[in-house]
Amino acid sequence: MDQKYVLEVSGLTVSLPKNADRPNAVEDISFTVAPGEIVCVVGESGSGKSVTASAVMGLLPDALRPTGGRTLLEGEDTLKAEKSRLRDLRGTRMAMIFQEPMTALNPVTRVGEQIAEMLEIHTSMTAAERRSRAIETMDAVHLPDPEKMVDAFPHQLSGGQRQRIMIAMALVLDPALLIADEPTTALDVTTQAQILKLIKEMQERRGTGVLFITHDFGVVAEIADRIVVMQHGRIVEYGDRDDVLRRPKAPYTQMLMASVPSMTPPERSAKTGETAVEVKALNKVYGKTGWLSKQRIVHAVKDVDLMLRKGETLGIVGESGSGKSTVARCIARLIDPTSGSISLHGTEIATISQAQLRPHRRKVQIVFQDPYRSLNPRRTIGQSLIEAPVNFGMPEAQALQMARDLMELVGLSGDALERYPHQFSGGQRQRICIARALAVEPEVLIADEAVSALDVSVQAQVLKLLDDIRVKYNLAMLFITHDLRVAAQICDRLIVMQKGVIVEHGPTRKVYQEPQHPYTRLLLDAAPGQGMTFGAEIAPAAAQGN
Repeated sequence: MDQKYVLEVSGLTVSLPKNADRPNAVEDISFTVAPGEIVCVVGESGSGKSVTASAVMGLLPDALRPTGGRTLLEGEDTLKAEKSRLRDLRGTRMAMIFQEPMTALNPVTRVGEQIAEMLEIHTSMTAAERRSRAIETMDAVHLPDPEKMVDAFPHQLSGGQRQRIMIAMALVLDPALLIADEPTTALDVTTQAQILKLIKEMQERRGTGVLFITHDFGVVAEIADRIVVMQHGRIVEYGDRDDVLRRPKAPYTQMLMASVPSMTPPERSAKTGETAVEVKALNKVYGKTGWLSKQRIVHAVKDVDLMLRKGETLGIVGESGSGKSTVARCIARLIDPTSGSISLHGTEIATISQAQLRPHRRKVQIVFQDPYRSLNPRRTIGQSLIEAPVNFGMPEAQALQMARDLMELVGLSGDALERYPHQFSGGQRQRICIARALAVEPEVLIADEAVSALDVSVQAQVLKLLDDIRVKYNLAMLFITHDLRVAAQICDRLIVMQKGVIVEHGPTRKVYQEPQHPYTRLLLDAAPGQGMTFGAEIAPAAAQGN
């Protein structure tokens, strides 16, 4: 073993259970991570990225079994380590940051105690020393007022702050290897930029080797030293960042590069269709004050005006907490606005009752971020697709035929209606959610972060599908996203929101090229990898062959 590496993966093979779509989850995987180096692992869902990380950490589920190779952590093979030894190594010599901090953090334990727990298990520090070290580590990851925040619970923190707590837990014992599994996927661009800067800063200061798993090539361009590209459990390309991103050799890597949305919006002609949605002076306030108690008042949306035409895609961008999704939920009347007007094809729906609202429900449909939670796991796809049309009076046989047609429209087999959600990939589930939204022939489609959790290639397919559907049905589409690359490519006009207020709006191309508000400029500057032209040096003949 060459001690210049903190991690050396050599010939790693992990088998899948019988009847899986392939024999091995990963097959003959080999790569290295040096001290102070960031190695990014990229590839679509199912490529074996997370299985590789779990094998190194000794966190593979029982159904997956290593059948060959070695994972050497500073010369020690973690595949052969006993469970007790793996517990010693986790935290002290290797640590992992997971994608979703709310599922990784204990909701009923204060965040400071969760950081200190690592010290309690692995050191002989006193309680006072552990608390002091927890505060010190929270300060190192740039959390505000760590002396107070140390006693906060996870739900009292923002998404970016919770992710910083996860990083603090991972780094409190100065591990030699840090594994980050999609740690910035659900974060807005400014928070993402802060987290990436923090990981790079920690890695440089402590000499930590980082294995960074992601599907966001902007992130890869920002932080990677070397890149591992995986497909179907195998490594198809491995090299320095600029070589892989600018001069990809493998057809699969070239396909991924071609799928990365550009930060340059195309020229789009202004839409002139009739007005589908008009919002005036919309307000949504949470909390209230009374003579018995005082509650914090949160003005989630303040005096928002917008207009959306048929056949047009209007984007709303901004950080978490900016009010994007609140506006969408008010328009869909999933929540009631505090005040203001929402006109749907000339009909005022902001103030009408739920009973009066029922005929209008089918006109506005919404596709949410997480297709896992949007579909009932106990119902077949067919049952989910026909539920709304049948409720609105369509005969079941006709609804089933429509469901088959919609499945074909979104690129899936019409014969798959008897299958359950878990039998589809994430991208396929999102297509099913789009099909379900179209089943009642809506006039307005709201996509709320509908592609943010998808691989870059699947994301490109779903974005094209949404755009094709908009054109085919002349839909008005409200597109909410924190991904500025996606917004650049799909939105005709753009609204920028900050703290519940619209700070800028206009044609997408103009907003990107001539941002007027400092906050818009901040968002655009924070977008990762904007200086990188992905696949810029692919030979034209090679690109056409894929």
